[in-house]
Amino acid sequence: MPCTAAVAAPAPVRQARAATVAATLSLVAVGLAWELWLAPTGRGTLAVKVLPLALTLPGLWRHRLYTFRWLSLLVWLYVLEGLVRATTDRGPSAMLAALEVALAVLAFGAATFYIRQRLAAAAPAPRQP
Repeated sequence: MPCTAAVAAPAPVRQARAATVAATLSLVAVGLAWELWLAPTGRGTLAVKVLPLALTLPGLWRHRLYTFRWLSLLVWLYVLEGLVRATTDRGPSAMLAALEVALAVLAFGAATFYIRQRLAAAAPAPRQP
């Protein structure tokens, strides 16, 4: 059953949601590929770092404003990890870290835009005197 926000959402809100979902899915894919195949650290146990991102996907899909707010705070952990590893690692790990930073910043921007648009649409119209 579609959420009422999904049915009545204007185009910019739908596009911001799509960008947020795409960036989050990309972050999950990059995190898994990085830690399991491309440049694994140890036995690949760091792949669990994408679990919090994966947990946000159902809420993002259902237009849950709370999930977008939660995600906009969560992605900064991935920015931090990416910045640290981009400046300390070498080879493909540094490139993957830079990609992680870019995707996390994109997810933050899209989620923030979505939140602002949803709150603006929900605000009551100003009264005319």
